[in-house]
Amino acid sequence: MTIMQSAAQHAPIRRRPLLGWGVHDGLVVARRNLIASIRVPESLFFSLVQPVIFVLLFAYVFGGAIPIPGDGASAQDAANAYRNYLMPGIFGQTVAFAAAASTVGLAEDMRKGIIDRFRALPMSHGAVLFGRTFADAARQVLVLAVLSITGLIVGWRITGGFLDALAAYALLLLFAYTVAWIGSTVGLSMPNPETASTAGLIWLFPLTFLSNAFVPISSMPDWLQAFAAFNPISTLVLSTRELFGNPIGIQPDYWPMQHPEAYTVLSCAVLIAIFATLAIRKFKHTTSR
Repeated sequence: MTIMQSAAQHAPIRRRPLLGWGVHDGLVVARRNLIASIRVPESLFFSLVQPVIFVLLFAYVFGGAIPIPGDGASAQDAANAYRNYLMPGIFGQTVAFAAAASTVGLAEDMRKGIIDRFRALPMSHGAVLFGRTFADAARQVLVLAVLSITGLIVGWRITGGFLDALAAYALLLLFAYTVAWIGSTVGLSMPNPETASTAGLIWLFPLTFLSNAFVPISSMPDWLQAFAAFNPISTLVLSTRELFGNPIGIQPDYWPMQHPEAYTVLSCAVLIAIFATLAIRKFKHTTSR
């Protein structure tokens, strides 16, 4: 028996603690995804440019054309009032669209066989998806920073307290993490990245525009107001408007609109529980294409 064989026989067997290693593996995968984003600067550039274009288009094309009910006594002119009303809506739309990155990213990893390599490693199945969703949400920090600077340039202002503003950004990142799980579930269900790029956006556009992101809910037909009021994007946007100290308009008498922060956090918790379970189950039974 060689010395190496003897040492191997007497070496203590180390068990991997489920929670600790799961978090560690997830952070390793997240680091891998963040590094991959940096190595493709074109993708990062366009992910920053697109929301900036939305800000400029809505601020200067629709500014002053859409009145904000309940804020007629404001000293600001109509254009500035709408820009302050608009920016939280742009924030909400941008973090919602983070789901598309998760959808396409996972579909691309499946096509390249990277998911099979992860599955062959002694690591938690959930860690791979945790790393992907965490990285996609973390990328939104830079996006929100660029958007905030753009908003300040066009006239948006934060009139609430510092801690309230931090709470608003925290809610936005929580929502980005939530929709990343939804996007992961969709991405694992798609046959190829091309289909995933369409599937990742097709449900986001109606969900975003059937909300208070760009127009007050009170301007919608009565039958549509109920849907918009219970839309998590609506409560996310309303929460950030209140926390940033921006105009909120007149809100319909629905519970989510009266308690937007609580409804947003509750919605995120429920959606993460549902789609994290679905995504992990799908991950275990899906092979690379």
